[in-house]
Amino acid sequence: MNRTPPSAPTTNDPRPEGDDAAGSRRAGFRQAIRSAVRRVVRAGGRPDTWKRGRVLTVLALLLGLLLLLHAQIPNGFGNLGSLVESVLPWFGLFVPVLLILALWRRSPSALVALLLPVVAWLSLFGGLLGDKSHAGGDLFVAEQNVNAGNPDPAATARDLAASGATLLALVELTPQATVTYERQLAAAYPYRTVLGTVGLWSKLPLSGSEAIDVIDYGPLAARKPAAAKAAPNRALRTTVTTAQGPLTVYVAHLGSVRVTPRTGFWTTSRSVGVQALGKAIAADPSPRLVLLGDLNGTVDDRELGGITSQLRSAQVVAGNGFGFTWPASFPMVRIDQILVRGVTPDSSWVLPATTSDHLPIAARLSW
Repeated sequence: MNRTPPSAPTTNDPRPEGDDAAGSRRAGFRQAIRSAVRRVVRAGGRPDTWKRGRVLTVLALLLGLLLLLHAQIPNGFGNLGSLVESVLPWFGLFVPVLLILALWRRSPSALVALLLPVVAWLSLFGGLLGDKSHAGGDLFVAEQNVNAGNPDPAATARDLAASGATLLALVELTPQATVTYERQLAAAYPYRTVLGTVGLWSKLPLSGSEAIDVIDYGPLAARKPAAAKAAPNRALRTTVTTAQGPLTVYVAHLGSVRVTPRTGFWTTSRSVGVQALGKAIAADPSPRLVLLGDLNGTVDDRELGGITSQLRSAQVVAGNGFGFTWPASFPMVRIDQILVRGVTPDSSWVLPATTSDHLPIAARLSW
């Protein structure tokens, strides 16, 4: 008797097998989480289970208090407060870790305690998660620390010129690289001012450029004139002529910071620059002012208060996310800033990486 072999099963599911496997893993993970939560909820009905995970409960509360009271952490010992504030958003990563451990320990008390750091973190940084940008803008500005050791400044210049920015601020310039930037940017930016290691390239006329002394001369401070002859300038002020009127622009590169076992978070050089630049901005009568540069600090760092108390951050007002800029290979902090007074940021974003160790940043501003 002839038997017809069964036909191969058919399927109408167009998804590849890899997608099925990934979907199964996600479904399994969600099921595991739901099961863990149900076990914790059931355990919460027994009084003795609230004693579980006491260490996790304490850690969750301490994390929440750190986020809420970070401004109260003293700077007297190694600038600990400023160091914490420089990396403050990353403390949120401890929340999912503690959550997993609380579910594993079936600790209702730890789960309840985790509400404190969650609410604290969202109150601090939740506003940065959404896209606050909108169309418009009278002026397109950009900034980058181009790195004194940049292996290909010509490529960096071409990439930045391609952005189409009206004003382009560069810091950490070397004499050799400056020649390259001037040559590569000449066609797109007919106006420029370079003073020491900072410069501004512009499609609009510039006038009244002057250096701003933000350097810590250390032991040579008593002989500052002699020291100043050898020290490169790190900040400038200039005026841009726009269709809406004059705009004052500062370009700055404040002193570097270091974390060492002996000194902790060393910020002496930067602090000198913050004070000098803050005084210059406070005394500036210009109603419309923009600061572009590498401040070697985040807007959350209290030590930048002399500057950030007077200006608004374009990223905070009109950005999308945290906008981390350094290091370019794995950005962890935003130390490059666009800060404004008298103009409104419409959008702020991070430009694609160049051959520098910092990412370039940009913003559109309107009157």
